[in-house]
Amino acid sequence: MELFYLLCCVFSTSVVSFSLSFLLLIRILLHRHSPLAAASSSSSESVTLYEGIVWHERRRPIHHSFSYRVRYALIDLDRAPHAPPNHLSATEARRIAETTGPVFLLTIPASVGYQQNPLSVYYCYNLEDSSSHLKKCIAEVTNTPWGERVSFIFNPSSDLVAKALHVSPFMDMMGSWNIMATAPGDSLSVAILVQHPHLGHYFSATLKAKRIPSSVLSDHALFFWLMPHKVAVWIYWQALKLWWKNVSFIQHPRYGNPAYREEALLRDEKLKCGKHDNNEVGGSSRCFAWTDAKWPWS
Repeated sequence: MELFYLLCCVFSTSVVSFSLSFLLLIRILLHRHSPLAAASSSSSESVTLYEGIVWHERRRPIHHSFSYRVRYALIDLDRAPHAPPNHLSATEARRIAETTGPVFLLTIPASVGYQQNPLSVYYCYNLEDSSSHLKKCIAEVTNTPWGERVSFIFNPSSDLVAKALHVSPFMDMMGSWNIMATAPGDSLSVAILVQHPHLGHYFSATLKAKRIPSSVLSDHALFFWLMPHKVAVWIYWQALKLWWKNVSFIQHPRYGNPAYREEALLRDEKLKCGKHDNNEVGGSSRCFAWTDAKWPWS
């Protein structure tokens, strides 16, 4: 049933995306030199564009690495007309992170009817005098194809977080994520290192991106055209290559261990107890929040 549903989703998404791509082409041809284009450009001042490279490397039990180009939007949630669908507003992010300053969301926007976002990051700043500095981040991790999501707070300079989501059928739930993020500027980076009790530091993922001048491209729909689709293709293609290399396939833990979320909370508590600086995020509430998968994955 799940495989049949997945194939149906691929077919329906392809039809919808092809149709909307055709309409996008017509809109670009009709409005590129019209006043409507200028109005569209002025309405996107709250968005900064980034382009860069995502790099994945698995060291054990076999070596496997790949990279691909990706495009992200950094959205000023305080200036945006509204928060993107299925994401936090600036007020909600400040409440969760307990910060006082601006909030920015780094994410891949939906394109021609499809959304694929393995990782989105909220940058939560604190106001001090007349300046602001990055205090905390909120990560939103979404798995494929299940569409489950976990969100949590982390210290951007470096934080160790218990793995709380089944992100790949070729990784178990043991271990933790060592995650860090730089404040967005002319460039930005996000790095995740997976620490496993038996395999050690066996997996790493990094995003390094540079800001694209707003004068280069004003049409965001064209800039992000098929970007989520490309990310999905890379995910499935690399999964197929891992399967071909005989990497063990691991079933979703909800089938064999329904309490995996509670276990993740306990492991995270142990990680926090092992930290020396209890004034940082590790010494306070992580605020894990899960979003369940929809049928037929539920």
